[in-house]
Amino acid sequence: MEIREATASDAEAIRTIAHDSLNSTYTSFLAGETIDDAIEQWYGNSFVDDLDDDRVVFLVVEDDGEVVAFSQSELIGQQTHTGHLLWLHVHPDHRDGGTGVRLLVRTRETLLEKGADEIQCFVLEDNEVGNEFYRTHGFEQAGQREIEIGSETFTENVYVESDLEDDDEWGAIDEVTADGETVYVSYGEAARGSKAPFYTAYQTEDRSERYAWLCGNCESIDNAMDAMGRIECNNCGNRRKATRWDSAHL
Repeated sequence: MEIREATASDAEAIRTIAHDSLNSTYTSFLAGETIDDAIEQWYGNSFVDDLDDDRVVFLVVEDDGEVVAFSQSELIGQQTHTGHLLWLHVHPDHRDGGTGVRLLVRTRETLLEKGADEIQCFVLEDNEVGNEFYRTHGFEQAGQREIEIGSETFTENVYVESDLEDDDEWGAIDEVTADGETVYVSYGEAARGSKAPFYTAYQTEDRSERYAWLCGNCESIDNAMDAMGRIECNNCGNRRKATRWDSAHL
């Protein structure tokens, strides 16, 4: 699984995922005609121009050469920047495998790297699954706003990250099977790697004892750390160099 920035060649896949995702999840409160209008409004031919905007972030998830999910975000503000995660869609055939939470984590990381001071996520009030997704992964509702879809107006809930004292404890936890073992991955505890981040993996969901590092590039826990805090994935060669202030130096 690879998560990367979208290109113009991904446009048709993004439109298809948005169409199938909306029709899978939203038809209980959105009419089919409204969904079609929304796809044309947001992902018509002109949306490709947004990919060249430095303040717009489109990420896609590619699995075995097929784009299966995407997130759409933007940076708002001049002096301080807020990252707005507007849409996160996973194709219905690729849900329940951790794709959504990994895309959420990478989107958050990308927005912070681009200068966001805080992250806000938006989900339609009537989308119970979407609201639960953000609540489960470290966000809490902070307000509401109105959004136009087609010719209708709907209410969106606005989510912000929970007020944690230590950002390293950001609450996105995912149960993952890696190298035949079940581990609980804390996506908020990440270390930058040469190919993708390494994420802290625990044996239990309560995070009582760190067990391993999950390689974000190949999703393996087969790696080694030396006395200087350097990590190398034995499966794909992804490497993490220790920083000056790593605890391994103290």
